[in-house]
Amino acid sequence: MLLAVVLTTVQASQLCAQQTMQAAEGVQAQIASAVAAYRVPQRSSSVDYGATQALRSSYAQRANAPLWSRDGHATAQAQALVRELQRADTYGLQREDYAGDAIAQLAEKSSGTAVAEAGRWARFDVQLSAAALRFMSDLHYGRVKPASAGFNLQEMHQPLDLGASLTALAGTTDVGQAIAAIEPPFHHYALLKGALTKYLDLAQHPELKNLPAIGGSLKPGDAYAGAPALRRLLVTLGDLPAGSAAAAEDTTFSPELSDGVRAFQQRHGIAPDGVLGKSTFNVLTTSFAKRVRQIDLTLERWRWLPPFETPPIIVNIPQFRLFAFRTTEDRVADLLQMDVIVGKTYPRTQTPVFESDMRYVVFRPYWDIPPSILRNEMLPKIRANPGYLAAQRLQIVNGQGDNSPVVPPSPAAIEGLAAGKLRLRQMPGEDNALGLVKFMFPNTYNVYLHSTPAHRLFKESVRAFSHGCIRVSDPLALATYVMRDEPGGWTREKIDATMSGSTTVRVNLEHPIRVLILYGTALATEAGPILFFDDLYGLDRKLEHQLGLAPAK
Repeated sequence: MLLAVVLTTVQASQLCAQQTMQAAEGVQAQIASAVAAYRVPQRSSSVDYGATQALRSSYAQRANAPLWSRDGHATAQAQALVRELQRADTYGLQREDYAGDAIAQLAEKSSGTAVAEAGRWARFDVQLSAAALRFMSDLHYGRVKPASAGFNLQEMHQPLDLGASLTALAGTTDVGQAIAAIEPPFHHYALLKGALTKYLDLAQHPELKNLPAIGGSLKPGDAYAGAPALRRLLVTLGDLPAGSAAAAEDTTFSPELSDGVRAFQQRHGIAPDGVLGKSTFNVLTTSFAKRVRQIDLTLERWRWLPPFETPPIIVNIPQFRLFAFRTTEDRVADLLQMDVIVGKTYPRTQTPVFESDMRYVVFRPYWDIPPSILRNEMLPKIRANPGYLAAQRLQIVNGQGDNSPVVPPSPAAIEGLAAGKLRLRQMPGEDNALGLVKFMFPNTYNVYLHSTPAHRLFKESVRAFSHGCIRVSDPLALATYVMRDEPGGWTREKIDATMSGSTTVRVNLEHPIRVLILYGTALATEAGPILFFDDLYGLDRKLEHQLGLAPAK
């Protein structure tokens, strides 16, 4: 009797093992079919950085054994990964691109028969792997290539082995940390991603933006029925302390509210006068959904950047701000910052987005008048006023070098200018359009950094005044930064003396500096405030379209 029981138990165990093996074999066979049939989902911005090949090779290396399930149950890693896909919006991505909800349902619904179950788990595995590969690729490289957005940035990312990353993700003890490791390594990317979480929460409360219209500009002491709602909004945004002194329902635009408006204006690139006028009101009532979209698009652009190998100089066009790095870390303590002036908003005068290496500096430069400015602006003035050349300290020269011979003004010389046979330049000096120094990083746009005699323009909050080049507010500080490691003892005092001298001096840099001219309309600061800037050139709208996104409302 005992022997019969033992035999029965053994047979049952063998049968169970056989069924388990058959089920596993069934899942593997179904996985093989699903992988063979897989195609990258089409979207307007679809970029496949090897995800399809990684999917096939990952399963081939494991003989199509499942990555994400064991014995008819989703692994802990699978469950954690699905949760991340379901909250892809907190990464600045679109949840629907990764089908997290549909994949979660596959893990929950039993199909009944063994064959159907094998098919279900196979679909679950392959769909989760495909979504994970797309998710990782989008986080590491971005969803579109910068060139397709009109940005001339080199694609020099550290290659991501998607297949190895997928396998590692399936075996990690911390899915969130594994995903974070493939994201951009920049501190301000992480800060902005944290700000996104806050604004996603705020987007669930659009009623905070429902402020009564203003009849005109409000100044401290003016009556305003919307003062309580304004106070709640400013407190929520962090522009007003939570423990405000005024009564919660006070309907006066108080000095305290004016201070909160001033803080809001400073964060949004508006002249901080503390007055609630029409333009400030429009920005104040911009929806949280639009702010979320600005953050999403800026995070996308962060993903286009490789880690910095040397300390760069970065200009953020919509912010009208330059950042010169002293290390490769994007920490505010290691940055020289200054205001800049960028190109006008007309298509032909916009400052382009690109990168290049700064290779030389010219002190007391000539200004070579670009052909478009000569043709459209200066030639009519020269022809109308014979004294214009002398008044503006302009010279007609024959040749491209600084030592080119000067041609005396004459009707024939002016026609030579018009025909492109001669060149027009402005002599060095305080009134030179380039100021006393220019920083050259050769590029196809003929754009560079330089000083300017028009210092008053830096007082403006919106500084889009140039023909494309970038004017810097503190050229001496920037020159001192650029020349800090160059031979020749270029102290701040020597640089100042050279800028104030009487001769043009060119210094070739032994240590070229990477310059990145970028475009981001949202920035999270280390101090806490989140900054937003106008879409100066409409490039957010363009990227929105390329990503196939409807405009945020």
